[in-house]
Amino acid sequence: MTALDVRPAGAAAAARGGTLVVYRWETAKLVRQVRTRLVALACVVAPFLFVAALEVQTTTPQDTLFGRWVHDSGFAVPLVVLGFAGQWALPALTSVVAGDIFACEDRHGTWRTILTRSRSRGQIFAGKTLAALTYAIAVTVLLGASSLLAGVLVVGHQPLVGLSGTLLAPGRATALVLASWASVLPPVLGFTGLGLLLSVAGRNGALGIGGPVVIGLVMQLGSMVDLPVPVRTLLLSTPFGTWHGLFADPPFRGPLLWGAAVSAGYLVLCVGGAYALLRRRDITGG
Repeated sequence: MTALDVRPAGAAAAARGGTLVVYRWETAKLVRQVRTRLVALACVVAPFLFVAALEVQTTTPQDTLFGRWVHDSGFAVPLVVLGFAGQWALPALTSVVAGDIFACEDRHGTWRTILTRSRSRGQIFAGKTLAALTYAIAVTVLLGASSLLAGVLVVGHQPLVGLSGTLLAPGRATALVLASWASVLPPVLGFTGLGLLLSVAGRNGALGIGGPVVIGLVMQLGSMVDLPVPVRTLLLSTPFGTWHGLFADPPFRGPLLWGAAVSAGYLVLCVGGAYALLRRRDITGG
């Protein structure tokens, strides 16, 4: 092997190592932040408070598909929480980090400092982006697991009635609930990419955090009006409801797969746009 063969491999290894260093540093910062700890605590506590509130009243959230079953099966609880979370909570939770992870460097004037620590813009961007995506996945998993646990512990593990009237045994219901929460990870990551783009483009944490929430609400409203079907299928908010097809008999997964593809498109475009902006940015002033 010649020296020319070794250099590219060594450079690639150094780039990966630099990215991992940034990633570990950013995740360590997130763990120490009060804001992210409070969000994690809310993801754990909120589903139990929701179930406790349902237990002290006889009415049920009839405006959701599984709301009528929240007193009859604990497996309905995480699905009701998922329905509400997909409307506004998940875009807000993920944007708490993604929308500020780059803007905070502009706010504190630390770009020149971190770029002089033998780390390139690409390594810093990749490390921060991976940290934001990791956080988004973590809070989604945490909220889903807490919702399922709250439903089973407080209400019980009775069979669940599917959308076609089929009675789902506890094991089958658990698998479908977990699959439903897993199906919203693609749009969650899509909104994370949107938060990253606004964080870089706007250099403002308020815009990066609030922007995806507002855009998500506008998309939700757009999906409720009589928009053409092709337009609605391209909205990033639409994949949050595709899990409904899993509870039909037989299940239909086409919208779920299409929603995942649309979400991946949003993620790639937003992250690519954010990186392009960061590469061209003049940060000599801080």
